[in-house]
Amino acid sequence: MSKTNNNGASRHHTQRFPTPGKATVLALGKAFPKHVIPQECLVEGYIRDTNCQDPSIKEKLERLCKTTTVKTRYTVMSKEILDAHPELATEGTATIKQRLELTNPAVVQMAVEASLASIKEWGRPATDITHIVYVSSSEIRLPGGDLYVATQLGLRNDVNRIMLYFLGCYGGVTGLRVAKDIAENNPGSRVLLTTSETTLLGFRPPNKSRPYDLVGAALFGDGAAAAIIGADPVFPECPFMELNYAIQQFLPGTHNVIDGYLSEEGINFKLGRELPQKIGDNIEEFCKKLMMKTDVKEYNDLFWAVHPGGPAILNRMESVLKLNEEKLECSRRALMDYGNVSSNTIFYVMEYMREELKKKGRREEWGLALAFGPGITFEGILLRSL
Repeated sequence: MSKTNNNGASRHHTQRFPTPGKATVLALGKAFPKHVIPQECLVEGYIRDTNCQDPSIKEKLERLCKTTTVKTRYTVMSKEILDAHPELATEGTATIKQRLELTNPAVVQMAVEASLASIKEWGRPATDITHIVYVSSSEIRLPGGDLYVATQLGLRNDVNRIMLYFLGCYGGVTGLRVAKDIAENNPGSRVLLTTSETTLLGFRPPNKSRPYDLVGAALFGDGAAAAIIGADPVFPECPFMELNYAIQQFLPGTHNVIDGYLSEEGINFKLGRELPQKIGDNIEEFCKKLMMKTDVKEYNDLFWAVHPGGPAILNRMESVLKLNEEKLECSRRALMDYGNVSSNTIFYVMEYMREELKKKGRREEWGLALAFGPGITFEGILLRSL
């Protein structure tokens, strides 16, 4: 069909219909804590809150804040929390109990808010949800956040629940893959996928023996996302993307490149400098496995929804695949607006991609959703724009 813009120019949009039996994205939602941190204010606040007296650490954090390209982030951490729990900013203090008492309800609240937003866009009652997939690397308890989210949303007590814990940055795409499998193997099912993350579990004062703490302070943010996934949509559902084919792989011998563990002081992790190179060395082979399901041969004929782990990863991908500059625009925009919000971020990218495919008349039929995380693990989904 044809549409005319305000200048009288005609744009031709091809109406596509979902493949019968294939999972589609029916709605998206997102939510954030109330505290917003402009990047230019982060350094002074972090140095003050952690009582850091080392000028070299401050200088390094200032440099990192500029190179991340992040402009704004949201955070659960607040002055009120630090006033009530000054031990969180004290080196060597066992604080895992206090952290979990704060993070567990915080991530559930954000997940509920994001889920409500997606259910509203979906247009059907919450009781029509048959499955829930809950993804988080920010809470630990039994029962898990999946039960609390289902209860607060008023889902049926026979809703099928799945928890995906501590996957890190690729967790959102893993959640999409799992939701896809459920939707395609359970006719009529509707899957609520929700992700929720906070950096509070890893907040601590800087230490020269842990240089990656500063990278985390400069890059990561808090928030939640949600999506409704289902096959064979019915009125009033409006699918906008098909999850056509999904794969995962890990790179043998790279499990220490992204290294994390939980201790009495919270979560600790480090990121190897070689990560962008490892991704760049293996990205073409991975993408070709997904593209084999289409007739597309050129990377620039695809649209790209890539988890923005950091600008170095996006830059390496752009260089290796010889992508046009605009191809990773949605990933760079999500990083700028929200920071790296771990498993959530792919959904912020997909939301921007949905806007771009409509607004600019960029009607590529096929695209890739990609994320990378501990393992090194690659997650990928072949997307089809509807």
